[in-house]
Amino acid sequence: MLKELPTEEIKEMENVSKKLRREVLQMIYNAKSGHPGGSLSSIDILNVLFTKCMKHFPDCEKNKEYNTRDRFILSKGHASAALYAVMAHCGYFKEEELMTFRKLGSRLQGHPCSNKLNGIEVSTGSLGQGLSIACGIALGLRLDNINSKVYVYLGDGELEEGSVWEAAMNAAHKKLNNIIAIVDNNKLQIDGKTKDVKDIGDIKAKFEAFGWNAIETNGHDINSIYKSIQVVQNSQKPAVIIAHTIKGKGVSFMENNPNWHGKAPNEDDLRKALEELK
Repeated sequence: MLKELPTEEIKEMENVSKKLRREVLQMIYNAKSGHPGGSLSSIDILNVLFTKCMKHFPDCEKNKEYNTRDRFILSKGHASAALYAVMAHCGYFKEEELMTFRKLGSRLQGHPCSNKLNGIEVSTGSLGQGLSIACGIALGLRLDNINSKVYVYLGDGELEEGSVWEAAMNAAHKKLNNIIAIVDNNKLQIDGKTKDVKDIGDIKAKFEAFGWNAIETNGHDINSIYKSIQVVQNSQKPAVIIAHTIKGKGVSFMENNPNWHGKAPNEDDLRKALEELK
């Protein structure tokens, strides 16, 4: 039976998501560079995953159970601001460091770098590669008899890459039921609507055709995300959650606007956005 989050806990997590969105915008404004749209659409999912579902250790290598951790791969590496905000909230580093985002010498690079920051499993940024990497890690965990999950976070525009489907076929063939993919299905990419750039059709049906267990969820409903992750954690096949999201979620003038894929807000934009996210 699936667990439900108490109403008070859901409200608290919604407030955390607002806080994380404010931090994402402040980071990108301060850096004068970044990707607000896809970062804002990712916040609620990463919030639930890191705080309620995934086994991970902010103290990293100091923890004796570190090797038993679940692995997380941000395949859409340009949404790094969202990941860093969630990691800081979980205690991987102090929140003050968020303002070094994209600065020269910072651990918080524009795309996640495993050589810079503990908790980053894989350096990402070149789209279409995360799921293939997840297959390798999942196979390694199986060989080492480690019962951990590999979560890989994909963009819907990224699914236009053929390498994603080669990896999906491989995961099903190898019966890698320790892989859980999450697709940020905000239906937009840098050049506009995904259906206009390269229509990927029915994502759920495609993954099912490749031998995956596929479910859909509201990517901004805390309880729905929580229950969906519980469902796929017990899958006997590789599993994917197609999370229906809104690019730029939480800021009215950024929502469903591809112009905010990779543009930093100016001072006036930031002021208006933060006002909406009180």
